[in-house]
Amino acid sequence: MTDAGPTLVVIDMQQVFGAPSSPWFTPRFAEAEAAIAGMVPAFGERVVFTRFVAPERPEGAWVPYYEQWPFALVPEDDPIYDLVLAFRDTGHAVVSEPTFGKWGPDLRAALLGSQDVVLAGVSTDCCVLSTALGAADAGVRIRVAADACAGLSDADHQRALDAMALYAPLIEITDSASIQDALR
Repeated sequence: MTDAGPTLVVIDMQQVFGAPSSPWFTPRFAEAEAAIAGMVPAFGERVVFTRFVAPERPEGAWVPYYEQWPFALVPEDDPIYDLVLAFRDTGHAVVSEPTFGKWGPDLRAALLGSQDVVLAGVSTDCCVLSTALGAADAGVRIRVAADACAGLSDADHQRALDAMALYAPLIEITDSASIQDALR
């Protein structure tokens, strides 16, 4: 990966959020997946996928969190934490973190110096929001492809977009078509 342009960071497009039978199913997941699938080829090798995984041993506030969601306290190689089929085995970097926000040393390293990131994925009102704020604080230009994200509800999705928009010009809310047009 070179810094020849922006990097697409795809947040948590995993079975645990995409399977309708999952307690963490994210409505409109399939719509976000389709928009992301349309964007990935435009970024070439400049794509990073992230995965939310459970910690080996929860600590602090994570203890009651996993008491509420015990099904999710499984090893990171459990199939619930697999990327959905469309994004498995693509050859792109994958960063796994036991936190909502994926911004940290591993994601920074996967960007190979890029300071221009497009975010897409789920859920807008949790992991996308948390990642955007951390990266923006670190001085990274963030664009959120709103139609390539999905929230726990349409209202939660919009509230998260509105909150991120408050961070302009560090964070810009846009859409997948505008992102792809800018790459041409």
